[in-house]
Parts: sequence; structure tokens; C-alpha cells
Amino acid sequence: MPGPHLRPPLRVARAESVGTLPRGANLAYEPKFDGHRMLVFRTGGKVVLQARSGRIVTAAFPDLAEAARLLPDGSVLDGEVVVWVGGRTDFAAVQRRATATPGRAPELARRLPASYAAFDLLAEGGEDLRGLVYETRRRRLVALLAPLGPPLQAVPMTRDAEEAADWYASLPGIGVEGLVIKRVDQTYGTRRGGARAWRKLRHTAVRDAAVVGFTGVPGRPAALVVTVPDDDTPVVTGALTPGLRAQAAEVLVEEREREGEGEGEGRAMAIGIGEVAYRRVGPGVMAEVEQRTTRHGTTVVLRLRLPQDQAP
Repeated sequence: MPGPHLRPPLRVARAESVGTLPRGANLAYEPKFDGHRMLVFRTGGKVVLQARSGRIVTAAFPDLAEAARLLPDGSVLDGEVVVWVGGRTDFAAVQRRATATPGRAPELARRLPASYAAFDLLAEGGEDLRGLVYETRRRRLVALLAPLGPPLQAVPMTRDAEEAADWYASLPGIGVEGLVIKRVDQTYGTRRGGARAWRKLRHTAVRDAAVVGFTGVPGRPAALVVTVPDDDTPVVTGALTPGLRAQAAEVLVEEREREGEGEGEGRAMAIGIGEVAYRRVGPGVMAEVEQRTTRHGTTVVLRLRLPQDQAP
């Protein structure tokens, strides 16, 4: 008998980074797409899209919300939203979609249509499936989405470690950043005691990041505020080097002026992350960052990219 429908906000399962490809008869391998984590709720006759942080982003993705109306009531999906540009996933385009105002979202949906790579089924027909093993959830996920097709589709999966190794070697060319490895006999789980049940193998610790703000004064930014693929929660980077500080001052001023000519989305304003206040800028600036594992964890800016309009 189905219980009460799952509703947002839900905590999502997380993955722990590993340095080599795990192998074993009870493992499943999935490509790790370069996008934003998203839960899709089709419950009570409505569609709600939730980012990993718990933020509701339905209005920013009207194309995915419309597609999700074809799901049976009581369905909840976990997956990654991506945007394909020139035959590869484009994180800058995903970020622009995720930060769009309701007024601009329909236009961006036409110019940069989103795809949803579902990798888990958390509920079906109002039944909470998180306590079932991955093998069962995966089978039900494929059966649910197969009749629908794009833009909602299940990520590829293999049980063959050699095929997974081939994916790892060949797929970066289309924007796939690595693999996620799951035990087929494992329930969904959500970080009991901080544990991360899944594993992820990335090609590098260097990642593209979207610059959403900066700390300090406009003429001399001290650090950047960025979001990285799979996580919409802003992160304050380490202190910028003198060279990056000068470049950031020039680029960010130009970007704020450019955005200020539009609807006003992205004009600089003081907001905060916990105890850290920062000034926000609109989408358009990207950076290469390295996420270093230390006692507290740091994100270091390696390079700034000039704003580029990659829309078709």
C-alpha cells in the first residue's frame, strides 16, 4: 500500500571521491555528467524541480517541468540536468538556465534546451523506493522512462568494469567528467552519520566553475564565489593571487555593466553565505578551479575565462 508522497525538500545521496576504478561483481557504473543535480517531483498533479541544496528551481526549467507532466503521479526522480552545445555538455549554459528569472526562462529554454539524465527512482506511484536495492530501483527507472524518451532519460549503466574503463577514457570529449560507482545490493540512503555510499572517479580535481559573485570591493576582489557542477550551493574560493585579482576586477566590472543593461538580473548586490557577505554578478563568467582535500577543504582559482555567449 503506497504511503504519503515524498515531497521537497529531500536530502540526496552523495558520493565519495576515489583515485582508482573500483572493481567487483556487485558494482554498477554510470557516467558522471557535467551539470546540476536535480530532483523531479510529479505529485499531487503538480511538478516541482528541486536543486541539490533544496532550492526550488521549477520556474527556471519550464521545458523539463512540461516534460515531467507525462510522468505518472507519485513519481520522484534523482538525476542531473545538462545542456548540450556543439555535441558536448556545457556547464556555463546549465548555470545560465539555473539562474534565469521567470521572465527570461522560456526564451532560454528555446535557445538552450535542457536534458535530464535520471540515475535513480526514489518513488513510483507514491511508493517510497529508497529502501529498495539499486538493482531494483534501476530496473523500475528504465521501465518508467523508456516510453517517454528525451528530454527525460535514464543514464547509461554497465556492470562490466572494462566497459566502464573505456567510458572513463573516451567520454570526456563530450563533457562527461568521470564515473559514479554504486553497489547493486545497496539502498539509496542519505548520508547516515556523514557516510557516503556511492563512489565517484573524476579525471582531475580541476573543474569548471560558474562565478556568481566576489568578496571585497569591486576594484579589488579578494576571492570569488563560485558554483561547481552537481552543486548549486555557492562556495567562497581561497584568496586570489595578485594577477587574478587584477584580472577579476576588470572582468567582473565589465560583466556587471553588461548585465545591468538588461532586465537587471545579476546587478551587484550584497548577500551572504553564512557569515560571509559577497556581491553578486550575473551569469557569464567562468573559472577553472581546483578543489583540494585538506582538513577543511579549499577551492583554489587557477584561471579566469572571459565571458562568452555560447548560446546558439
